[in-house]
Amino acid sequence: MLKLGAYGFLRFSLPILPEASHILAPMMMTLSLIAVIYIGVVALVQTDMKKLVAYSSIAHMGFVTLGLFTFNSIATQGAIVQMISHGFISGAMFLCIGVVYDRMHTRLIADYGGVVNVMPRFAALFVLFSMANCGLPATSGFVGEFMVILGAVQFNFWIGLLAATALIFGAAYSLWMVKRVIFGEITNPEVKKMPDLNAREFFILGVLAIAVIAMGLYPAPFTDAMQTSVADLLQHMHQHAPSLAP
Repeated sequence: MLKLGAYGFLRFSLPILPEASHILAPMMMTLSLIAVIYIGVVALVQTDMKKLVAYSSIAHMGFVTLGLFTFNSIATQGAIVQMISHGFISGAMFLCIGVVYDRMHTRLIADYGGVVNVMPRFAALFVLFSMANCGLPATSGFVGEFMVILGAVQFNFWIGLLAATALIFGAAYSLWMVKRVIFGEITNPEVKKMPDLNAREFFILGVLAIAVIAMGLYPAPFTDAMQTSVADLLQHMHQHAPSLAP
């Protein structure tokens, strides 16, 4: 549902109302930076895993709107890549939380710890998705964020610099959650009773892991497919809003 709003901007606001989009672009960039920075800080203090991932999703959507309203080709492509990547990563993260909730019936980070000792396969996949969530290179989370930051820097260096701070917050809340949930000693006796992934769970999370890594290593099929459409959109906007012309 988060990505549906970004699709609305891409499909309706920008092509139908290019001048209005240009006039309101400073406001949209400001709101995007607030989402990226402030919501990243909010995610950092969450005690519930599902809330943490939900807030991190809002921060990632800030990248999408920032990329769309720079009216820059590489940033716009990065925003679309980020939407696709977020579908893989966010879905995988929520599935991982559902897996442990099904076993423990709690989403509180404090109720876990040392999960890697009893669920090694789950731990490996959870760490992968968490790293992708904070934009680790060679994962799909890196590609979109890097393209948006690169396009934002071309538009305005300081906007790009502020957007890049999201990488710091993303690493902070992702690593903090992984440290407390996956690693360390088992402090809750209930954790010792948790079985590792069954075949169905491993297959679903494995497919998502392959998608995250494949998109991170070779994003060309996605960027090549959207390049012409993005160029046509920006050309249309430049024609109908002359102030956007470089």
